[in-house]
Amino acid sequence: MTGLIETADHGDIREIRLARAPVNALNTELCRALIDALNAALDHGTRGIVLAGNPKIFSAGMDVPYLLSLGDNRHALLDAWQAFFGAARTLAESRVPVVAAITGHAPAGGCVLALCCDYRVMARSADPARPFALGLNETQVGLVVPEGIQRLMRRVVGPYRAERLLVAGEMVPAERALEIGLVDELVDQDEVTARSVAWLQQLLRLPHHPMLQTRTLARRDLVDALDPALIQLERFVDAWHAPDTQTALRALVDKLKK
Repeated sequence: MTGLIETADHGDIREIRLARAPVNALNTELCRALIDALNAALDHGTRGIVLAGNPKIFSAGMDVPYLLSLGDNRHALLDAWQAFFGAARTLAESRVPVVAAITGHAPAGGCVLALCCDYRVMARSADPARPFALGLNETQVGLVVPEGIQRLMRRVVGPYRAERLLVAGEMVPAERALEIGLVDELVDQDEVTARSVAWLQQLLRLPHHPMLQTRTLARRDLVDALDPALIQLERFVDAWHAPDTQTALRALVDKLKK
């Protein structure tokens, strides 16, 4: 496995940990490494997967400085976004259950990956005044949320609440995320992975084929949401170059440097 991904087996459950320092920003290489790790887990006969991140951050989302460095190279930009949506589709289409072990903040692309999992266990911050948060905050940095990604949010929190969160680009604190169903459990940070494994172990005690077949039917809308026709990647990349989008993205990069 590449240095971007770490794995550990818990019996027949494989933990796949994003390991691109410092914040698991999703560039082309990390997204492709994640796809490879997911496929390798299935080839190994894994019956369940835990997708985890670093302490205090699950994933910071797409690597905006990297994307901006591509300039007008449309081919490279398309390739980067294709790799990201490919990782999301690989999670959504996994033939075994996947739990997102959300060990900290999960904005934008990090939240997308979590929404593609079957179940979300999130860390409770040790400092109540500074809770961990997740959400699709694309509008805050000048990006349009594609229809397919909007559907991921709607399926877990409902259409009206999803509209409010998406339009505002709101990052949802962990306690509220639990209240509205955006995450399924909230535990202390050092318990996130163990609880994720325990949930999978409980699920895997059920009669195997009926559970998996029911799961496939129940997640059909999730898989359909990531159809390329609902992502419209060409249009998305066209919008990437809009002046207000570029201004917002560069302001974000300046903020990250401070």
